[in-house]
Amino acid sequence: MRVLFPARIVDRHVGGNTTYGRRLEAGLLARGVNTGRIPAQRHPALTAFGETATALRKRSSQEVLHYLADTGPLLPARNPSVVTVHGIASRWAQGIRDPKQETIWRARVRLAIRNTTALVTVSESSADDISEVFGVERDDITVIPHGLDLPTRSFDESVLRDQFPDWSGNPYALYVGNIEPRKNLVELVRAFESPEVKNLGIPLVIAGKTAWNSERSMEEIRSASNARYLGFVSEEEKEALLQNATMFIFPSLYEGFGFPVLEALARGVPTICTTNGALAEIAGPAHTLKETTSDCIADAVVTIFGDTNYRSEIRHLGPQWADRFKWDSSVDQHLAVYRKVL
Repeated sequence: MRVLFPARIVDRHVGGNTTYGRRLEAGLLARGVNTGRIPAQRHPALTAFGETATALRKRSSQEVLHYLADTGPLLPARNPSVVTVHGIASRWAQGIRDPKQETIWRARVRLAIRNTTALVTVSESSADDISEVFGVERDDITVIPHGLDLPTRSFDESVLRDQFPDWSGNPYALYVGNIEPRKNLVELVRAFESPEVKNLGIPLVIAGKTAWNSERSMEEIRSASNARYLGFVSEEEKEALLQNATMFIFPSLYEGFGFPVLEALARGVPTICTTNGALAEIAGPAHTLKETTSDCIADAVVTIFGDTNYRSEIRHLGPQWADRFKWDSSVDQHLAVYRKVL
């Protein structure tokens, strides 16, 4: 068997989808399964046509094409194929994309579902949304949760001291993720500008790359006095930031899965998040927000900062919860799908 993944996802970092693709590929290689690439072009339209051309080219009977991130071929694939649709954020949150972007995205997803052999998603919540919006029978959707990279060692204090001297040994709240409307960063930043949070002496540290429609979020971040933007950070830097954080906050309006929440819990970091989309399935012992407003976020920050019992308990409850999400299980379930479509 040989599985081909889109180069546009696996060979450049686009957030959780890249983590998904790389961990899946690593697991397949460890099991003796060969992998390859569906070529990408610089322009998205050319990439779409190129991915379609790959799907139309008759290949080995033991080759599977796996489109990892919502979209796939524009015409029916001539080869066994799988598409993973991660969720439908716009069903639950407004302003994720402009109307034109949303129309194009939904059309592409509908074509991907129609033109591939099997449909995978990453949570029960996403499966329900896909079934409702795209009219897919629920039994035709395979739900395979992601796994989690558990920390293998304590963070290197020199990384924090050398790269982020302002945060070494000092309290801070951390957000890690893309900068885009769905992440609700405008409300998060405003929460940290409130007097009650400022009085705690705990700044907000934001690590992540800008994604689509990020302009308003970046304007809010740049104008804030109690928020610091680090941009994209390496895995080593992220590890140091996570393990040293006073708390982790993820007030997303919608998630198809939610890697960052599990990553924080796995490290025993006090975590605040919403229950939107799949977060309700993975939040576990995290402190969950009833609303996504800045006032509600600020109240949660004050509560968690002062709750020493919770901050102590999460040190063992978080890793216990996160341990149930394993990449080995996810890879094995994907392998079963590949074998089914061959």
